[in-house]
Amino acid sequence: MSPPNERRIKLTLHYDGSGFHGWQVQPGVRTVQAELEAALSRLTDRPTPVVGAGRTDRGVHATGQVASALV
Repeated sequence: MSPPNERRIKLTLHYDGSGFHGWQVQPGVRTVQAELEAALSRLTDRPTPVVGAGRTDRGVHATGQVASALV
């Protein structure tokens, strides 16, 4: 169970996948999920995992991809 001050947020994402190795976190390569988790972690001052409703492959763009995170 999450602490009472946390909220699950819905993220609707639009991104250009050029320069990314897909959505899912992979060691040693830049991914959309890893960049998003890093940005949210800087904002919340704690690890902030993101759950995506789908995935993209290397170089694939997205419009309206849905994800969620506890912040």
